[in-house]
Amino acid sequence: MDKHYNPAEIEQKWFPHWEETGAFKGGQRPGAEPYCIVIPPPNVTGSLHVGHALNNTLQDILCRFERLRGKDVLWQPGVDHAGIATQMVVERQLAAEGLDRREMGREAFLERVWQWKEESGGTIVNQLKRLGSSADWSRSRFTMDEGLSQAVLKVFVHYYREGLIYRDKRLVNWDPKFRTAISDLEVEPREVDGFFWHFAYPIDGTDETITVATTRPETMLGDSGVAVHPDDERYTHLIGKQVRLPLTDRLIPIIADEHADPEQGSGAVKITPAHDFNDFEVGKRMICRRSIFSMLMQRSMIRLPKNIAG
Repeated sequence: MDKHYNPAEIEQKWFPHWEETGAFKGGQRPGAEPYCIVIPPPNVTGSLHVGHALNNTLQDILCRFERLRGKDVLWQPGVDHAGIATQMVVERQLAAEGLDRREMGREAFLERVWQWKEESGGTIVNQLKRLGSSADWSRSRFTMDEGLSQAVLKVFVHYYREGLIYRDKRLVNWDPKFRTAISDLEVEPREVDGFFWHFAYPIDGTDETITVATTRPETMLGDSGVAVHPDDERYTHLIGKQVRLPLTDRLIPIIADEHADPEQGSGAVKITPAHDFNDFEVGKRMICRRSIFSMLMQRSMIRLPKNIAG
């Protein structure tokens, strides 16, 4: 026996043997207690990294241990479509060939994406096998496989009805190049030195104005309100009044919210819920306040005599 461990010889010898004999298949022990793990599917975009090696090794240890304990083990393998990352990789390949997905058309572009999935997905699966991962490779799935979308939809509907998840309108990160929403993980925040622009918003029904300081004047058309800190004595007399949004002459409210920093800019900040995540939270609080106010008004109107309420 060679005193040095040679992984190439060991891996290439034993894994095909394990796979051919069905050593990793689930459902082979009728009546045994089941033990299942669904692999966190690695992205189909490229090769694995050391993080994949770690988490798959830990899963492999658990699965092999439970097999030894007599359980019917299923380690379900698969790969993730990783839409944005995959599109980026394929578009770079097309650019190197002097091609553009818009000129190719949707069908031709999707064909190239599927072609890349077959190439890259095979690399990932082979890497996992070389690690000795004892998954049931006969059941390997891709997140875009037929039937999986229906399964996901069924689970989400079930969880929704059970009150475990909720559906809501949320602000998303929009990629103007790929024209789709992306996750927070795919956003790289950058801090840059900005410049404060000051705009005088006319207060409706008066000759008074309130000066709003902003680093993003181009979002003005989406303003839904102007926020001031509730303890800022400069503006307490204006809370509840309305201002006319410059350029549009649209009326928006002045609200009290702790998001406004009296020490920053003018202390009055424009609120654009469709642009900024902090503004989105302020906007939700605005809606909540209006709903509570409307509810209280309705209750108070119910209690009033008809000759007053009507």
